[in-house]
Amino acid sequence: MNKDKEILEKTYKKPGVVWTATEPPKELVELIESGKLKPCKVIDVGCGEGFYSIYLASKGFEVTGIDISEKAIRYAKENAQKHGVNVKFMVLDGMDLLKLKEQFDFVFEWALMHLIMLPQRRKYVEDISRILKKGAKYLSASFNEKDSHLGKPCQRLRIVPPGSKMPAGTKLYFSSLEELKELFKPHFKIIEAKIITMPVGRPHIGNYLCMEKT
Repeated sequence: MNKDKEILEKTYKKPGVVWTATEPPKELVELIESGKLKPCKVIDVGCGEGFYSIYLASKGFEVTGIDISEKAIRYAKENAQKHGVNVKFMVLDGMDLLKLKEQFDFVFEWALMHLIMLPQRRKYVEDISRILKKGAKYLSASFNEKDSHLGKPCQRLRIVPPGSKMPAGTKLYFSSLEELKELFKPHFKIIEAKIITMPVGRPHIGNYLCMEKT
């Protein structure tokens, strides 16, 4: 078991960890309610306890939810059963997307990119592009560099200290919006990029990018 997975399994000792939200982000709701995003085949990367996947399934999407944590996936399956929806949940590291051997119409990735360090990001984005059909959509939201959580504004690399609600020692990389635009630009047309408030445990300043595979 790799270190990240071991830490997560300890954190998911019981359901309801600090970053779990039962209600979908308003940005996702607005995309669906406005008709800009219609039911399709979607993958929720880093799905955690599965509530966003469950929301998508309730709106008619064919959903696959993946997470590196076996306990999180177990909770997600239980939650989907309670809500009476069908979601394909599976244990998979977000860096192993090509193991899926299939393509999707939409990637939903909420509060994950800041956990992916710079050396891995280019490969991750390339793999995202490869599992998407041409014209497919990609929504990514992550912590912005101006957020003051666990450090000072404009500090990029931050490490969770002991005593925090998040797993101690976890590395997070807080990006600028422009930095992410450059990362995605080789593979995606950016439809919308903006700063948002992300309620992940507490409100955070976040980067929101809605994109289309070119």
